[in-house]
Amino acid sequence: MTNRAHSSHIGGCLSAAELLAVLYGGILRVDPSKPDWPERDRFILSKGHAAAAAYAVLAERGFFPLEWLDSFYLDGSHLAGHITRGVPGVEASTGSLGHGLSIGCGMALADKHDGKSCRIFVLLSDGECDEGSTWEAALFAPHHKLDNLIAIIDYNKIQSLGRVKEVLDLEPFADKWQACGWAVFEIDGHNVEAIEKALLGVPPEKEKPTCIIAHTVKGKGVSFMENKLAWHYQFPDDDQLRQALEELGVSG
Repeated sequence: MTNRAHSSHIGGCLSAAELLAVLYGGILRVDPSKPDWPERDRFILSKGHAAAAAYAVLAERGFFPLEWLDSFYLDGSHLAGHITRGVPGVEASTGSLGHGLSIGCGMALADKHDGKSCRIFVLLSDGECDEGSTWEAALFAPHHKLDNLIAIIDYNKIQSLGRVKEVLDLEPFADKWQACGWAVFEIDGHNVEAIEKALLGVPPEKEKPTCIIAHTVKGKGVSFMENKLAWHYQFPDDDQLRQALEELGVSG
């Protein structure tokens, strides 16, 4: 998809791939035939630049035809370069970073008010944890006892212009979320069993929102992309595409 469209953010798509696969593979209570089902769980891709990965999972899950993926990020496509509401299964348009968790707080609070059992999952990037609005939401959720809210952070340690530690160090990261009043897990974000165990165990504490810090690798699974800053924005050319698909064990 990114090769065809000459589009970016493949590194951040690959760092979140297992997280998305587990969520849509059995954790989220959704019905692709009824994407607006009122009792559904909701998923917000706050790191909206990883749209290619989310669209791929939605298509595989049956929310829309797989053929739509062929037009990703091209003129006239249903699928914009940042995830966009209007596509079946997409709950919010994001990509201007730092808003997804606040949207999730609003949805979680509304569902609590209405007595619903829906859960709200929000996938954030580590870079957007530089944003003040993220921490406003981090304070808001425990105050309102939003134990139906789960924040998952794709902690691949690289943001758009540098390494997180150099741009704005987040450590001690887990301690910050705990200090705000969240129940916090740290997991290997590429270990399917660990992801599933963490997500099946939410909420671990009643009346507390959950934060899952997923330690990941930018560009995971492709040797020349892994842990490389350039692959935040770069797209694979035809030769790189062939090598990447070969390393991932899939056919072109």
